[in-house]
This record gives sequence, C-alpha cells and structure tokens, in this order.
Amino acid sequence: MATTEDFAPAASQHFKDNLAKIEALTQRMVEALARKRTRQPGTEAPGMDLVMATSAAFLKELTTHPEKILEAQVNYWGQAMKHYVEASHALAQRGFKAPENAGPKDRRFTNPLWDTHPYFNFIKQQYLISSKALEEAVNNVEGLDPVDRKRLDYFTHQIIDMMAPTNFLATNPDALERAVETEGDSLVKGLENLVRDIEENQGDLLVTLSDKNAFKVGQNIGTAEGKVVFRNRMLELIQYSPTTETVHKTPLIVFPPWINKFYILDLKPANSLIRWIVDQGFTLFMVSWKNPDASYADVGMDDYVAEGYLAAINEVKQITGEKKVNAVGYCIAGTTLSLTLALMEKRKDKSVNAATFFTTLTDFSDQGEFTPLLQDDFVDGIEAQVKVDGVLSSYFMQRAFSFLRANDLIYTPAIRSYMMGEAPPAFDLLYWNGDSTNLPGKMAVEYLRGLCQDDRFSTKGFPVLGELVRISEVKTPLCAIACETDHIAPWIASFNGMAQMGSAEKTFILSESGHIAGIVNPPSKKKYGHYTSEAPITDPMAWKAAAVRHEGSWWPRWGAWLAERSGPMVPARQPGDAKHPPLCDAPGTYVGEVVRV
Repeated sequence: MATTEDFAPAASQHFKDNLAKIEALTQRMVEALARKRTRQPGTEAPGMDLVMATSAAFLKELTTHPEKILEAQVNYWGQAMKHYVEASHALAQRGFKAPENAGPKDRRFTNPLWDTHPYFNFIKQQYLISSKALEEAVNNVEGLDPVDRKRLDYFTHQIIDMMAPTNFLATNPDALERAVETEGDSLVKGLENLVRDIEENQGDLLVTLSDKNAFKVGQNIGTAEGKVVFRNRMLELIQYSPTTETVHKTPLIVFPPWINKFYILDLKPANSLIRWIVDQGFTLFMVSWKNPDASYADVGMDDYVAEGYLAAINEVKQITGEKKVNAVGYCIAGTTLSLTLALMEKRKDKSVNAATFFTTLTDFSDQGEFTPLLQDDFVDGIEAQVKVDGVLSSYFMQRAFSFLRANDLIYTPAIRSYMMGEAPPAFDLLYWNGDSTNLPGKMAVEYLRGLCQDDRFSTKGFPVLGELVRISEVKTPLCAIACETDHIAPWIASFNGMAQMGSAEKTFILSESGHIAGIVNPPSKKKYGHYTSEAPITDPMAWKAAAVRHEGSWWPRWGAWLAERSGPMVPARQPGDAKHPPLCDAPGTYVGEVVRV
C-alpha cells in the first residue's frame, strides 16, 4: 500500500506531516458524508419535465434548422482550435510566454499568472470560449415557453459557474502558490474547514461565510436596550428603551421576516435602524419570531396572522394605551402585513394608522430570479420533505438564496476557505446571513403554493382566518421602500403590488443597492442614494422616468413621513406596564435558539 513517503520522498518533514494530516482529514470527511440524510429528489435538481422540454426543443431545432446547430458547433471548434494554435505558436516562437489577451477582465482571474503563464492562460481562454459557446447554444434553442427558458438559462449558468478553473486546485494558481509557500499548511487548514462545514451540516455542505465565534447576539450585535414585554408560541415582543424625553404619541411596531432573525435591523450601533428610530422619538416595538421545530408542522399563515400580527398589535395598544399603531413589514413579513391589513379592512378594524413595507412582494405574477425554483418539481419536493421533517429546514433556504449569487456566496468563499485555508471573516452581515431559521411546514407550502405560484392575493383572493382577502382591500395609508438592484424582491414587482392596493395615500421610495444594503443604509454612511417621484403609483417605468435622485439614505425622508402620521409628542414611555412586566432584556430568548433539522 502506498504511503506519503512514496509520493514525497524528497519533501521536508513538515510537508510529509501535512500529507499525513490530509489523509486523516479525508477519512473524517468520508465518515461525515456517510451521515448525510436522504433528501427528497425534487429538492436537489430540476425534474425530467425540463430535461424533456429542452431535449424536444433542441431536436426540433436540429431537424428544422440543422445548419444552425452545425454552424454553432463548427464556430466553437474553430475558436477552440484557433486559440490552441495561437498558444502553441506563442510558446514555440517567444519561449515560455502566453499570447496576448485583450478580452474583458473577469474578477475571478486577477492573479497575473492567468495572463502571463501559458498553462493557466490556455485553461482560462478555453473555459471562456466554452462558456460562451454553451450560452449561445442555449440562447439559440427555440420552442421553449418563457418559464422553461428562464430555467434552462439558470441551470446552464450554474454549470458554467461550477466548472470555472478557479474552483479546482490543479487549475487555481492562487491556491497552488499558497500551498507551496506554506508547505501544505493551507491545504490542511482548508480541508479542516471543509470537514468542519460538512460535519456541522450533517453531511450536507454549506460554506461558512463568517467567523461564528466573532459575534454573540446581545453582546456585540443586537445590543439596543429594551425589554421583552410579551411572549407567546409565535413571537417575543420587544419594547425598546427611549433615548429622548418625549416621543410621538402613536407607537411603531416592526415585523421582520421570519426567514431570518430580526437583528439585521440592529447589527451594530452605527448601522442600527432600531437605534435610529428610537433616537427620532418613536416608541418602538420589534417582533422576534420563534425558530420552529417539528412541533410547529401544522402552523400556517392563519397562525402567523392571528398569533403574530393581530396579537402583537393588540399588546402594543394595551401597553401604550393607544387605539392605533403604525406598522412596518420587511420582505415576507410585509407580504403578511398586507394580508393582515386586508383582513382588518374586512373586519372594519382600524388599529393600524399607517403601514410601511420594506422590499415587499404582494404581486407574484413575475417570479423574477426565483422562477427556476418555484415550479412544481421543486415545490413538490419541498412539500414532500416538510411532510417528513415538519418544517422547511433553513438549509434549503440558505442554499436557494446562495445559488442565486453562486460566485459571490458559494465559489469565492469556498476557494478562500477550502483551497487557500483562510479563516472566515468577522463580518456581522454574513454572520446574520448564516443565522437562519426554519419555516413551519404548513406555512411554507401555503406561501409557495398560494402566494408565489398561484398569485392568489392579487388575483382570486387568498384565504385568511375564514375570509378571502385581496390586494385591493389594503386601504391603509402606505409607504413602500424598494431597492434598485434587489434580486429577491425586484423593485418593479414591489411597485406593481403597491399600485394595486386600494389605499388613497401611497408613497414609494426607491433606494439604491440591494435587498439588505439598500435597507440597512444609515445616514452617517452617506453611501447609497434614493429616488422619489411625483408621478402616480401606476406605471413603474413612468414613475422612474420622472424620479429625482437624492443623495444619502432614505431613512430621514421616511422618518419625516412617519412623524407626520404619529401624532403629537408625549412623555417617553418605559418598556412594559403593570400588566406587562418585562420578561427579560432585549434581544430576548427566541433569537438565540438553534433548531437543526
């Protein structure tokens, strides 16, 4: 049997020791992979319907227009061979030197060796030629419906991204240089990182994006002062301590998405929206959702509305003695807030004075970048999986969001961690991103089927607590903040949902940047601007054409809008009251719960 001595007889003892460590770690990895749970096939890959539709369209194209297929194939062969000849000529005529490369720069290929070393340059160029040929071949396939077209494009680019030479040790000059410099230390550390991630995820692989030991919620993130003043099986209600002597009479309650934890709005003091709101003189309540386990399998959207939204609003009214509150919903919590507002309109409940939506979808007619993942093969797989687990594991949510930005959230971090042996960075936003929650099985399926797939809220109505509610029944004064480059809740879709609401008073603000950075954008940073428009909330392109760009954060503009709808100033309120004694300090207990599935 071969040993490390056979492969590195002239290597240093340190290098030999590292090879031995790699063998031991490899054995651990094999054992960890063996513990991987069996997943429903539909959650792992597209179904045969897409494969068959694509194959049929390709065969039809081959039969009808064989010259187009042959032309594309010959063109690819020609480019690949031309580059091979040029590279061979350069190597023969000019020594160990790569041919000139005048093409556009790709940030994956920043190491100078990609341009100067014949081996790496050849691999890079062949990869780029093959990628372009594959993209063109897919683009030329005719006869696919728009959904299948989007799915084919998505999965093609997944393959292209996965096969980049930077993702393999033998063709990554950065990783090879690091391995030589460290005598294999980087490979050992990288393998340790890989084995750790596989073991922590029960045989599945999720790349750790941030240093999990660098942050502790309530100690160095999520530290705004307050008290938990109410708790039920769905949520903890936090009331924050005032920082001003007087506050606006109407209290504010924020509903964050239960896909992640609430402290995205309270990462550090410098970028905490929670602290900023309190400093503006508002009595602020924040919902911290329960991280569900299998016992929550039968919890649905009705439960989130009744025991979440309506219960929290009622408690805030009791604690403050006010008849009305203002409310904010972020992402899926904004979607559910709109359902709640429509229900309250039917019930003639005027408890919400004004509502704000952060990056919220209510019209799902355009599923955007999620189109490939919202078809029956995937959703059927999710539904089958939650019947087994009781919940939709946070693993599936993290993986889905990561693959939408695979190079940024999978391959680049994996290269740094597993090939370069680097420790994950101490980055608060990425730490929060990895601190995900599960979703109750029933609720997840209702959301995916009834809202995302069937778009019932903006069409035939969505059932909530015995009523069929529609988007037109939302009549509360509204302000919506969308983000220009948001790939999760595209701003045009967010705009179109608001346009269908029945409110007489609507304000729309478009922030620069994406789903998180566009919202967590404190004025002190002076980083991203925002747009407002006098055009009516009817056509998004007309609205944008008439829009005016403003420097800096949208927070002060929204704060002024909210202040106008929050009544006169009254003495500041301390958390809780006689019937709601503080249960514990913020950020509470639910935020710290970890439930693995």
